[in-house]
Formats: sequence, C-alpha cells, structure tokens
Amino acid sequence: MENGSIVHIDYDLYNADDNELIETTREDVAKGADKFDENRTYKPLVTVIGEGRLIAGFEAHLGDAEAEKDYEFDIAPEDAYGERDPNEVEVMSEAVLIRSVRDPESLGIGASVEIGGKQGILKSFRSGRARIDFNHPLAGRTLRYNYRIVKVIEDRAEKVSTLLETNTGRDGFEVEFDGDDVTITLPEFVSYDQNWSFTKFGLIRTLRDHIGVGTIVFREVHEAREVGEEE
Repeated sequence: MENGSIVHIDYDLYNADDNELIETTREDVAKGADKFDENRTYKPLVTVIGEGRLIAGFEAHLGDAEAEKDYEFDIAPEDAYGERDPNEVEVMSEAVLIRSVRDPESLGIGASVEIGGKQGILKSFRSGRARIDFNHPLAGRTLRYNYRIVKVIEDRAEKVSTLLETNTGRDGFEVEFDGDDVTITLPEFVSYDQNWSFTKFGLIRTLRDHIGVGTIVFREVHEAREVGEEE
C-alpha cells in the first residue's frame, strides 16, 4: 500500500500472550468476545498510510499490505507501546493528588487520572498515599492484529471529505475541485469549534502532501435566520 493512501481498515487487536480481545472495529467480534459496548459505533478505522498515526509495527505492516486481504501478525513491545518503565510508576501523597483530583477517596482502583499533564492509572490508594502508573496501558505487551483493508479511497473529493470528517468527528463539508485547487465549504459548527484553527493547519499539510492540491479555500456560509430563531 503506497504512502499517502487513505484507507478504511477493519481490525481486531488482541493481547498475544492470552489472546484477550483489547479493541475491535467489528461489532460481531466484540459481541463474540463479550466486549460489546452499546455506547459506541463499530466502523472501520480511517487512516493515511505512512503518516505515523498508528503504532510503528502496524504502520510498517500496512506498507506491504493489499486491499481486501486478511492479515494476522504480532507486534513486539518495542514496535508498539514500548517496554514498561518502572520509573513511570510514582507514589505520591494525598495532598499532591488532591491538587489534580477533587475527591481522591471517590476514585476506584484502575481509575484514569491526569496529573501534571500526564495520564496515568491509579494502582493503589491507602494510608494517604497513592501509587499511579504512568506507563501506557499496553506498554510491555506483545500485540496481535487481525485486519483487512476494506476500502481504498480513490476519488479526490472523497479523500478530502474523509479527512475533514475524520479529523473533526463531524460531517456536512462540501468539497469542490477546480483543477488542482479546492474550495471547502464549512458547516456552521466549525465557527464555534475552538480546535478548528489547529485542525485546519494540520489538514492543509495533509492535503498538500498526500492529495497534491494547489490553492485551498475554506469558505464559511452563515444562512440568514428568521427573527426569534435560536442560534
């Protein structure tokens, strides 16, 4: 699969040591493993090959993959989330913890906490002291992927729309090409999205690097509203 290809991937991720399902894009697999979450939508992952959005071992395997073919392979920790680092497990007092967590006593073991901009897992909390593991939850694990590239996007306008929807989590964008130049009409929600400016510049780089667009125009349209109509 060429770098810059925009693809839809169905995958199942397992702990290779015990074959426990960790994550899947497929509803039937989740149900079969008793991991079904009714609050999420199961659909293929959308990614740009070679852009580094995925772990190194998965990115490397995708580089040699073909569409509509099933693959199963293992990824060692060094090509996934790294080995566990004992120095990333910290013990702190309740006084330190309470600066970031309003009510430490309400936390259960295994709860996710953010302290000093770092995400960790509460491993124990007793006698006024907490032990928090700041390693990635999958650090030290050999991972097993089953996956299939179910779609390769070829149409340029669809590529742009897909990248917009993937990066914002919303739809409603209109895309129109004139040669290599593209005009993107933005849905109104973008005007109130505080992350849009950051997202936009990342998208500009991706559109130029992987789709080869020329001039990019972002067009805002604000429809007239009737008197009394809510914003």
